[in-house]
Amino acid sequence: MDLGLKDRVYIVTGATRGLGNAAARELVADGAKVVITGRDEKRVAEAAAELGPDAVGVAVDNGDARAPERLIAAAREHFGGFHGVLVSVGGPPPGFVADNTDEQWRDAFESVFLGAVRLARAAAAELEEGGVIGFVLSGSVHEPIPGLTVSNGLRPGLAGFAKSIADELGPRGIRVVGLLPARIDTDRVRELDGLSADPEATRAANESRIPLRRYGTPQEFGKAAAFLLSPAASYLTGIMLPVDGGMRHGF
Repeated sequence: MDLGLKDRVYIVTGATRGLGNAAARELVADGAKVVITGRDEKRVAEAAAELGPDAVGVAVDNGDARAPERLIAAAREHFGGFHGVLVSVGGPPPGFVADNTDEQWRDAFESVFLGAVRLARAAAAELEEGGVIGFVLSGSVHEPIPGLTVSNGLRPGLAGFAKSIADELGPRGIRVVGLLPARIDTDRVRELDGLSADPEATRAANESRIPLRRYGTPQEFGKAAAFLLSPAASYLTGIMLPVDGGMRHGF
């Protein structure tokens, strides 16, 4: 199946590793060009080099109010166009209600929520018909995850924002989509499993609750993201796609 990605230009934030990196890899593999971001300049440069000539890296924090303008300008300068964005950001600090400080909540709000809103708003002003805005969210949009109180507080709100702008931008032919990963085998998920007294037992217990009985691979997530961002998904908007091996049991 031809996804129609050849020479389309996407911004993918938080793409030096994890889910953002997996999405960027699959986009490039299918012919797209990407501007990737991360906070660490050295790591961003290395990740872009690994992706090859169809990728350029920009060191920027999602919470930086100047980030959207810089990233869209980089897409146009390096690749001559701008067709979409995938907003991905590292997960907020884990913790229960008594664990997380006001500072942690504020920092997470700036990077996870407000940074995503700013980038989506800037993208909406620049994109033409056929453009797409994507969000990497979490299964916590539908059901809170124990020990991730900050994420549980922010992700559902961002999903609501995404659904709202899908309605607003649809008449202009701009799509808005979300991806809801659960247990994808990334550094972040392994770190969360490692917080338990027995990480291997924790992983086994999690796998037992997944109908496919295993964690997903980053590549599997990346392929789902590439499809949703591609012209092949041209009639999909306002949706939240679980990429979770069936872990969400509701319809």
